[in-house]
Amino acid sequence: MKKRLLLAALLAAAIIPPAAAQYSDNAIKIGVLSDLSGPLADNTGQGGVTAAQMAIDDAGGSIDGVPITLISADHQNKADIGAAIARKWYESEGVDLIVDVPNSAVALAVQGITREKNRVVIFSGPAISDLTGKACSPNGFHWTYDTYSLAHVGGEAAVSSGAKSFFFITSDFAFGHALERDMTNVVTAKGAKVVGGVKSPLNNPDFASFILQAQSSKADVIVLATSGDDTTNAIKQAGEFGVGQSKQKLMSLLIAINEVHALGTKTAQGMLLTSAFYWDMNDETRVFAKRFFEKRKAMPSMYQAGVYSAVAHYLKSVKAAKTDRAEKLTAKMRELPVSDFMTKNGVVRADGRVVRDMYLFQVKTPEESKQPWDYYKLLETIPGEKAFRPLSEGGCDYVAKQ
Repeated sequence: MKKRLLLAALLAAAIIPPAAAQYSDNAIKIGVLSDLSGPLADNTGQGGVTAAQMAIDDAGGSIDGVPITLISADHQNKADIGAAIARKWYESEGVDLIVDVPNSAVALAVQGITREKNRVVIFSGPAISDLTGKACSPNGFHWTYDTYSLAHVGGEAAVSSGAKSFFFITSDFAFGHALERDMTNVVTAKGAKVVGGVKSPLNNPDFASFILQAQSSKADVIVLATSGDDTTNAIKQAGEFGVGQSKQKLMSLLIAINEVHALGTKTAQGMLLTSAFYWDMNDETRVFAKRFFEKRKAMPSMYQAGVYSAVAHYLKSVKAAKTDRAEKLTAKMRELPVSDFMTKNGVVRADGRVVRDMYLFQVKTPEESKQPWDYYKLLETIPGEKAFRPLSEGGCDYVAKQ
């Protein structure tokens, strides 16, 4: 009996290719966890799924003969639903990597489960800088941007242009709170004042009372610490009240190109914004954007470009490490530079923060925009080491213990 069992084990080992033995379940499985039906769906959503599949296809669809598969799910912007999907994916569906996860509250929940289950998560969609701070994880990576970089690029630009007072209209959840916090730290350190603020519920259709409060504050700048449909609703209604047509300026700290497309340059013209990516920056970005447009009939947002970049780097690291096992793989992800159409010589820090250049753009006037999606003009390139929070200031526990 023992001889038969030993023979069966030897035969099974012979059937499995040596390379496959380094990969869990003889597969590399990626899950895009996103907002597929809510206020962030146009920013990332199915476009993020498309971007992930493009990266898989560009990697050849397999590594060392091990197939790469992709699944997706809608977290509905609810932390409990996102956490339940992540747990199910890790425990019973063999998912090795979760990517995207727009919505900071959902991202924080998924970060904890990923750490518990010793898998890997790469965040492109969420902004909260705590993901590489007090809520960091050895297995978690913050890929595209964060509240710190948005606040520092946008806040410093506003103060440098002469703004001395700010009023916040802030989404009343984790992302908005973090963005207002980080922006407040920037502008007050520069000598400016925050003279007031209001909190807005997610998916809010009516910003009229908030805008009136902001106008009556006489602040130099009304800051939208919002995202998705909330941002477009707020900008449209602010325009109806004449904000931006007087000395008082409107600043959106986070807006995607598809939102500018929906608003039109007549409404959005002159607005300052921070982004990690714009489709029309150079030949490489235009090539990627053309491929993406052929599939989605829209230009890629920075979130969607970030999903491609994240998955591509993950698969590059899997190939180099010859495993999808978290400990060895995450070390390889930090070791390899990030270099693709949207990032040159990017660095993956010990806390999981990808340090890359960020860009300050201004939305063009209707006269300056020569074709559909020709919306941004570049004002400034901010080096990554200046745009992102220093490693020593983040408060990441496992980095401090190293």
